[in-house]
Amino acid sequence: MVLPLFPSPKNTSTTFPDSSHRLLRSDSNSSHPYARMRLYDNLLSRGYYSTRLWIGTPPQRFALIVDTGSTVTYVPCAMCEKCGTHQDPKFQPELSSTYQPVKCNLDCNCDKDRDQCIYERQYAEMSVTSGILSEDVISFGNLSELSPQRIVFGCETEETGELYRQHADGIIGLGRGDLSIVDQLVEKGVISDSFSLCYGGMDVGGGAMVLGGISAPSDMIFSYSDPVRSPYYNIDLKEMHVAGKKLDLDPSVFDRKFGTVLDSGTTFAYFPEAVFEALKDTIMKELNSLKQVSGAVPSYNDTCFSGISSDVSQLSKTFPTIELVFENQQKLLLTPENYLFRHSKVQGAYCLGIFQNGMDPTTLLGGIIVRNTLVTYDRKDSKIGFWKTNCSELWERLHVTSAPSPSPSPSPSPFPSPSPSPSSSSGKENSTFEMLPISAPEESPIYALIGEIEIGEISLDLALNVNHSYLKPRLVMLLEFMAKELGVNGSQVHLLNFTSEGNISFIKWSIVPSGSATYISNTTAINIISRLAEHRVMLPDDLGNYQLVQWEVKPPSKQTWWQRQYLVVLLGIMMFIIAGLIASGIWLWSRRRQPQIPYQPVDGAAREHELQPL
Repeated sequence: MVLPLFPSPKNTSTTFPDSSHRLLRSDSNSSHPYARMRLYDNLLSRGYYSTRLWIGTPPQRFALIVDTGSTVTYVPCAMCEKCGTHQDPKFQPELSSTYQPVKCNLDCNCDKDRDQCIYERQYAEMSVTSGILSEDVISFGNLSELSPQRIVFGCETEETGELYRQHADGIIGLGRGDLSIVDQLVEKGVISDSFSLCYGGMDVGGGAMVLGGISAPSDMIFSYSDPVRSPYYNIDLKEMHVAGKKLDLDPSVFDRKFGTVLDSGTTFAYFPEAVFEALKDTIMKELNSLKQVSGAVPSYNDTCFSGISSDVSQLSKTFPTIELVFENQQKLLLTPENYLFRHSKVQGAYCLGIFQNGMDPTTLLGGIIVRNTLVTYDRKDSKIGFWKTNCSELWERLHVTSAPSPSPSPSPSPFPSPSPSPSSSSGKENSTFEMLPISAPEESPIYALIGEIEIGEISLDLALNVNHSYLKPRLVMLLEFMAKELGVNGSQVHLLNFTSEGNISFIKWSIVPSGSATYISNTTAINIISRLAEHRVMLPDDLGNYQLVQWEVKPPSKQTWWQRQYLVVLLGIMMFIIAGLIASGIWLWSRRRQPQIPYQPVDGAAREHELQPL
């Protein structure tokens, strides 16, 4: 696995007309259930895709990077003093009644006291994770047919590099190996030996993941994957075509060292020098009319182009398609969103998401290559399947088809629940973010509003694991930060209440329409709620982690005649006053212009005047 060292592209959704009516279902040749799970994040904002797992009894939730290049699943443990601040609180073994450390045995590496099994993994960008091996009940969410299972995982005691800095809590290892979560579930006989991933497109992100077998679509193409060659998932790549033109390459160039590896934990595509140079040169010849611009980070020497439509569906009119040709002559078509990412600083500019793999002759295909592609890792039959589709729609189909009914019984959350707000209701407009049944936790809800409604206020209850006295002087800064992250004006954000319980602070705040608007659109409201609920807003490190406990949308308040017309009335009064003042000023000015006649008493002596001769 190669964790990204720099941000990568936002994803977009592309509609494929012949796939909209298809439904995925359990493999008809298998009686095993499967775990259906939602994917989050995208390549631009995070550089990875993640899913949710719940560990322990009662369950503790974690956001884990989906990685086919890792063979162990791990999360930071409460005793880890060398772990970074991540999306969720650390795992607390003492709170789980089903937790057990794995005792030292002949099949594992042991600690210096030969008491517990330990693990350590180092990745290509030199980040390291280490800790103790533990066993506990892992749940996959209420959308899963698979019941909770006891799984061995890593309880981190140290992490460095990108692992320390990343937002996600840890990694779910899907590679080949005894500690892989797939191998463990297959060994237990609870799933068939297969799993599938479907990454959302540019500007969309998200997607779906399935642990277990599914029925392959009839037009899915396959490549042989040799399980003996390496623990990585490889494909039998032989040729590459750009705009229908075959690259002049020796087929053996794709077969060196580990061969051509498909790695979901890698962001971009990395090729041996000969392949990279040929691929880049051919693409550049197709784009000779476009203006080149520097990348967002000059030290990376990205190849970028400007003056292009921001509409992703129009990219194919400018950029060529690429074909990967397998040994069996089946071809995987790559559209521009499978090798481009948006420039983060120049509007209408895109950069190539393909790079040279240093001096390593391995061909490494990361997540960008398989956006909007259902990829099935059929380990039983040693093949990998590819099916172009709209992954955001695929998740909707997986969510609707024969999904188990969520259990209403809640489980304890790392954050205690605040007292209900008097303004909250139990109607459809009010939603609790997380109600996790102990047996099978529910995934984050779909944030749908019934019909197109006018929204006058979005009320939000946040819980933060930060001390009340520390947070209080930083409240204004926090709300300004939230407004900026959510794309609203600071004047739209209002603090309603601020309380605490122990070391947890509760903030009730609202977002109202901007001064020129009368209501908030449904799209804006759903975007705000989902971004908070899915932790896509990253707080400054000193403010810890947060959880959206509750949200509510309210219609615009009904205004009286005075509230609607007060500005007009006020303006009329002001104009009347101004007109009166002007009239008074004119009258006084005209009075002062009249000649002054001296006053004399009636009985006063009259001044004598000299008679003038006629």
